[in-house]
Amino acid sequence: MRWMRAAGRGLLSLAVVLAGYLASGARADEGGADRGPLTLATAGDLTGYLGPLLEGWNRAHPAERVTLVELPDSADETRAQMATDLRGGDRSRFDVLNIDVNWTSEFAAAGWIRPLPRDRFPLGTFLPPVVDTATYDGRLYAVPYITNAGLLLYRADVLAKEGIAPPRTWEELAHIARTVAPKYGLDGYAGQLLPYEGLTVNAAEAVYSAGGTILGDEGTRVTVDSAAAREGIGFLVRGVREGWIPERALTYKEEESKQAFQDGRLLFLRNWPYAYVGASAEGSAVAGRIGAVPVPGPDGPGTSVLGGSNLAVNAHARHPDSAARLMAYLTGERVQRQVLTRGALPPVRAALYEDPDLVRRFPYLPTLRAAVLSAAPRPKSPRYDQVSLVVQAVVHDALTGQETPESAVRRLARELAAISRR
Repeated sequence: MRWMRAAGRGLLSLAVVLAGYLASGARADEGGADRGPLTLATAGDLTGYLGPLLEGWNRAHPAERVTLVELPDSADETRAQMATDLRGGDRSRFDVLNIDVNWTSEFAAAGWIRPLPRDRFPLGTFLPPVVDTATYDGRLYAVPYITNAGLLLYRADVLAKEGIAPPRTWEELAHIARTVAPKYGLDGYAGQLLPYEGLTVNAAEAVYSAGGTILGDEGTRVTVDSAAAREGIGFLVRGVREGWIPERALTYKEEESKQAFQDGRLLFLRNWPYAYVGASAEGSAVAGRIGAVPVPGPDGPGTSVLGGSNLAVNAHARHPDSAARLMAYLTGERVQRQVLTRGALPPVRAALYEDPDLVRRFPYLPTLRAAVLSAAPRPKSPRYDQVSLVVQAVVHDALTGQETPESAVRRLARELAAISRR
């Protein structure tokens, strides 16, 4: 998934600001029983910046050298390889883990990552919802590093020609996608509707936006059997049935949907902020002609699902103090600023979203801030991988007409209840 690429790319910011680290009071030659070399595990680095980045860190911290272990680009494969390694206990190769925000509960419940002292990290400076993604059973098990929230991207030029404001509700979105898009030879609306993690996100956003939930009490209680869940899934099902969500959108992941919008084939797109950056870049067919608003809901702006990545420490890490020092540095204001300016990635530091210079450079920041502040995490569960697979399968069957929204919600409730009893 794109967030793993994004989280990895965000690490390159260290190379830019490393020189300021020693001035902050840390000494390159500091040592101690809990300090020493580290291994950082992350998804495959598609940018090529991680090698030079860690070389810079290692030059400044010769006693705390970091070795990068690149796992596959696929989020599912990365999670599987991390899990396999962590099950090895003290034989694990990994010290610091760059994990998807929705893996925190699973890894913590399994005893793979260690609880962290809250006072070691600047949690009070973060956007409040992101901290919740790093907790399990009331304890902090990771440190937020990159956040994310879904946005509705739209063709501003088309809406301007029609004298129409961007949609705030599902009804407005459906009406414009159904009536305006065909006039311009465009598909109406797309998200990420292939049966993979992206479909779980899109389905959860629809349910949350309608006022529903999927799981409660850290995954021990199933809450999905509700009118709100039926309304949310029904919204997506109607879009496919009525044609303003094209059938080809059922094959889209993040990249495919971004490319469709960037190539000028879509009127509306639900995606992460990186898609706004890509569509605004030189060479995009729609550069300078797009806008972004919060994802719509039934009666106004809806609720996005939180994305991003957290940094966690292996329960068997060789040098936990060095790991914590690295994580505190990565979440410092200076590095977080570079995460945004160098990587175009959403930082966790709240103040950066109100910095006038940054807002001029990244005009979507106020919209993204509002989306993050009203966002909700994916269903928390120590068996999240099984939960996500069930949601993907059932919602996909509804989108392809094999289930009604009503029967899909009932089936979700049954299958999720079976998981919670295991």
